[in-house]
Amino acid sequence: MIRKAFVMSVHPGHEAEYARRHQPIWEELAATLRAHGVHNYSIFLHPETRQLFAYAEIEDEARWNAIAQTAICQKWWKHMGDLMPANPDTSPVALGLKEVFHLA
Repeated sequence: MIRKAFVMSVHPGHEAEYARRHQPIWEELAATLRAHGVHNYSIFLHPETRQLFAYAEIEDEARWNAIAQTAICQKWWKHMGDLMPANPDTSPVALGLKEVFHLA
């Protein structure tokens, strides 16, 4: 498994709605993530900074990247776009993190 971590953020005052929309995520989106080899995907919210820390274990980088091209992912991005900073293609603004330590 490849461990991925990245950070995003949520707009002020939208933290509760962000969490609500993930309880649960759409089943079609969950199925797409699984079909593309995503496991153990979690997102954590830092309540003071509104920073979102995401962690996922993936089987393959190409399959992970292909998720962005699916209709359900693009629909989800549009659905979430009012809650968080987004890029021109409606994907969330995200910064990948470099792993510096892992205890197995």
